Amino acid sequence: MRWKQGGRRVLAGLVVAGLMALGLLPATLAAAAGGPNLALGKTVTASGSLGGYGAGAATDGNQGSYWESPSGAFPQWIQVDLGSSVSVDQVVLKLPASWEMRTETLTVQGSTDGSTFSTLSASTGRVFNPARSNTVTIAFPAATVRQVRLGISGNTGWPAAQISEFEVYAADGGGDPGDPGDPGTPPAGVNLAKSKPIEASSTTQSFVASNANDDSVTSYWEAAGQQSTLTVKLGSNADVTGVVLKLNPDPAWSHRTQSFEILGREQSASGFSTLKARADYAFSPSGNQNTVTVPVTGRLTDVQLKFSGNTGAGGGQAAEFQVIGAAAPNPDLTVTDLSWSPAAPSESDAVTVGVTVRNAGTVVSPATSVNVSIEGAVAGSAPVGALAAGASATVPVSVGKRPMGSYTVSAVVDPADTVVEQDNTNNSRTAAAKLVVGQAPGPDLEALSITTNPANPAVGAPVSFTVAVHNRGTTAVGAGTVTRLVAGATTLNGPTPAIAAGATVDVPINGTWTAVSGGATLTATADGTGLVAETNENNNSYSRAVVVGRGAALPYTEYEAEAGTYTGTLLRSDAKRTFGHTNFATESSGRESVRLTSTGQYVQFTSTGQANSIVVRNSIPDAANGGGADATISLYINGSFAQKLSLSSKYSWLYGSTDSPEGLTNTPGGDARRLFDESHALLAQSYPAGSTFRLQRDAGDTASYYVIDLVDLEQVAPAAAKPAECTSITDYGAVPNDGIDDTAALQKAVTADQNGQIACVWIPRGQWRQEQKILTDDPLDRGQFNQVGISNVSIRGAGMWYSQLYTLTAPQNAGGINHPHEGNFGFDIDDNTQISDIAIFGSGTIRGGDGNAEGGVGLNGRFGKNTKITNVWIEHANVGVWVGRDYDNIPALWGPGDGVEFSGTRIRDIYADGINFANGTRNSTVFNSSFRTTGDDSLAVWSSKYVKDQSVDLGHDNHFRNNTIQLPWRANGIAVYGGYGNTIENNLIYDTMNYPGIMLATDHDPLPFSGQTLISGNGLFRTGGAFWGEAQEFGAITLFAANQPIPGVTIRDTDIYDSTYDGIQFKTGGGAVPDAKVTNVRIDKSNNGAGIRAHGGARGSATLSNLTITGSADGDVVVEPGSQFVINGR
Repeated sequence: MRWKQGGRRVLAGLVVAGLMALGLLPATLAAAAGGPNLALGKTVTASGSLGGYGAGAATDGNQGSYWESPSGAFPQWIQVDLGSSVSVDQVVLKLPASWEMRTETLTVQGSTDGSTFSTLSASTGRVFNPARSNTVTIAFPAATVRQVRLGISGNTGWPAAQISEFEVYAADGGGDPGDPGDPGTPPAGVNLAKSKPIEASSTTQSFVASNANDDSVTSYWEAAGQQSTLTVKLGSNADVTGVVLKLNPDPAWSHRTQSFEILGREQSASGFSTLKARADYAFSPSGNQNTVTVPVTGRLTDVQLKFSGNTGAGGGQAAEFQVIGAAAPNPDLTVTDLSWSPAAPSESDAVTVGVTVRNAGTVVSPATSVNVSIEGAVAGSAPVGALAAGASATVPVSVGKRPMGSYTVSAVVDPADTVVEQDNTNNSRTAAAKLVVGQAPGPDLEALSITTNPANPAVGAPVSFTVAVHNRGTTAVGAGTVTRLVAGATTLNGPTPAIAAGATVDVPINGTWTAVSGGATLTATADGTGLVAETNENNNSYSRAVVVGRGAALPYTEYEAEAGTYTGTLLRSDAKRTFGHTNFATESSGRESVRLTSTGQYVQFTSTGQANSIVVRNSIPDAANGGGADATISLYINGSFAQKLSLSSKYSWLYGSTDSPEGLTNTPGGDARRLFDESHALLAQSYPAGSTFRLQRDAGDTASYYVIDLVDLEQVAPAAAKPAECTSITDYGAVPNDGIDDTAALQKAVTADQNGQIACVWIPRGQWRQEQKILTDDPLDRGQFNQVGISNVSIRGAGMWYSQLYTLTAPQNAGGINHPHEGNFGFDIDDNTQISDIAIFGSGTIRGGDGNAEGGVGLNGRFGKNTKITNVWIEHANVGVWVGRDYDNIPALWGPGDGVEFSGTRIRDIYADGINFANGTRNSTVFNSSFRTTGDDSLAVWSSKYVKDQSVDLGHDNHFRNNTIQLPWRANGIAVYGGYGNTIENNLIYDTMNYPGIMLATDHDPLPFSGQTLISGNGLFRTGGAFWGEAQEFGAITLFAANQPIPGVTIRDTDIYDSTYDGIQFKTGGGAVPDAKVTNVRIDKSNNGAGIRAHGGARGSATLSNLTITGSADGDVVVEPGSQFVINGR
């Protein structure tokens, strides 16, 4: 056991940490008193309680809940009634483990009648220290009492009495441990639970449920707290005679008492019923008594343990959960043989597969069905009638015609799992031999490849094509067929010469296609006019993409729920994509998603590349009183259950009808927005392209509904090794995955690098808790809050999927020396800092304003020169990155960002800006990065006035290039507010909720625009929207000269698709937009607006050239009456 007395990381701790790595020790430790906690679940009363923090929390077995007395009214008392008189000699008191240290002045009293009390332990200050799990043990001479009372007369940490757990223990011989378990001979039968599906309500670290039935006592499951459940699914009814629960018999596991109830469910029942009421069971390695056997009887398919207490840990624990008994009578369907007809088919033959199904069970099987798969994909299905025990039937299943080749054939009976069976794992069979389909006589043309010239075309370049056409048939094809190529909306043809059987020819295509930004899908079709009768008419086409330099080169592939197969309900937004009124579809990618409400409903898709990780963008309901709820969803891969994915609504669901950025609340009521969040997981293995992934709501998945928007699949590279020159944060005392704050170790390592003592900081693979911002403590204490960042530091990790910093404390509650707005996670950077290959997961749930709540910032500070951020993942912050500090924040340290570079950045699920270049940032770049679900501008240049010299310190020559932006739920995809020389190039922007995809504006009181601002090569999809009480309708690209002019605007080589309102909008304002140039722009489907619109209050001019505008609801180019804006050309 790793004790926490004395130094936090002493030698003993290192030894024990090694034992934990071997799975020999529990992850959560507490000194256990003798026998069970006599107060657990007993009646408790108090002198008073603050609303929502009642006395019952002190005996519920959950250290995270607590009783609190009325404020400022000492003394107070809390009292437990043990139910009968018993000899006791010890009280254990707890506060939530993460709370800061405090001293409470306590008296312990006892009574036998509830009216007359004697003192058991005199009043004294008791120190609750988080280093000792905020646990205090008070021993006293044995006394026989029924009621035990705590008197509290002071608390240095809060103006009220507070207790989260009030535990009472019997003196030796004074209490019955109440252990109804029998460690002797188990009941008759075999262990039916081994390796069966097993689920837990919660898990601590890597101590997962499957450890509890892996037939090894050296691994174990541990819950994250009480109450907790552990459920094993036997698959079908069994006649159960007993339950056996084991812990590791190693002496390192101390004596403990666990309190649990045993429940069961018969296969036709919808819920669980109690088999054995809650009782205390003693476990001790002494004499190998770490096994408890509980006789129970029943015909059951699921057996559940419901834990409510554990004197040795914060949650239930089980090394082995065994269910003893024998299988009950049930059918058992198996596939015993596969054959097909014809036995040697050609491509022109329809194939029928014969599937022999046998009922190997002991009772009649009801009617069901059988599926036949070819190369893993279901090709046909047929009904299977009822079968008597021992009977067989051969079922014909048509699978149609197949191209020439060899195919793996498999079948599964009862694929929907409608029949309850003795063994649900033997329903499938794969044929020993492959189905071989021969070639049919005749010609067969197919397009094999497409060559483009140039290979990597620039926007606007003419592109020519050559298609390789192959005759895979047995007879020649004469000259005269047409090879057709489609590039986007362009169709081109090429005459095809004669092609001998087995030959390939290159066919030049007549004409050219003009490359557009973002590229197009190319499709070539041999015999495009259908002149030749071929043996296979389904293999004539070949498709590939031509990329013309837009967006980020993302390492993952995104799959839209609505584009897969699903059995839930399709959600689709209204025509105006209404936002802010609990509109799931509006907040969905592509403005569509799928809602799962019933058990068995699913979303499924087939992967196009190798993958070993998954991200799910989803929405589940909030808790009734806010604060979020947790649930699971079941992941099946290639038809088999893979794992439960944990989902949460803690970071979603903001309420209110205001559009004010800090006017929303986490308290439920009325309309909601910010409905989605994301969950991610590394998978147990890598799955090849062509694998099927299914997200399914199973019986144990408890959310009332699941809205699935999209899934990312990524093949994550192995964790990187520590560079030789770097020093690990573990050398400074950090311990991964232990739930203890590692800030001190991380800060020490960074400070050592900053001081030149080490070459760079290494953050190894693991989860590292961080509860304070990493910064430089200001020795001069200038200002109320620390505003000095780190400099000359290099921080590296093993990869964003591996080296992950996280926080559990809301920023306003962290008590740091920096401003709560900047948060208690991530890094404050002043100059010359390089950070790469890590993740930063914050604790923000709101932008701010709701009871002084704060969301925090992942990376903030002056940034200075030579700062580079590479492959960093940030989630659940208010702001992802804010580059710049106001000049008056310590003028002596003024140093705006200059040459700052971001690449490979992944910023998601936040409450304000993604990356904002403010306070004179210049010559800086965001490149090849992705942004999803930001709560303000995903990317912005704000040339603010809070600088040293307003004539010099403008935001200038900053570049946003090749980024992919999705689903900003407030404000813009990309915005520029003032400055000069800033460019927005080759980005992809999708699905803004209410603001433009790109905006140039002079609101937010920036320094003036000057010189050129370039918008080039971008693709905007479903952008623009209505905001500010739905009174203002924004275009996909909007120029808003609110109070100053915006000169020098060039918009070129850009595609704007499916805009909610206008394609390009010149908005009413007090300033002008003089001489804007709009060139080579395509605008299609401005659904509720114009292709280009100048408002009635707009001023300035624009020259249009080479524009294509189609599908605009209000017209191609609209200048509203009274406008002083002039549009020339087209």
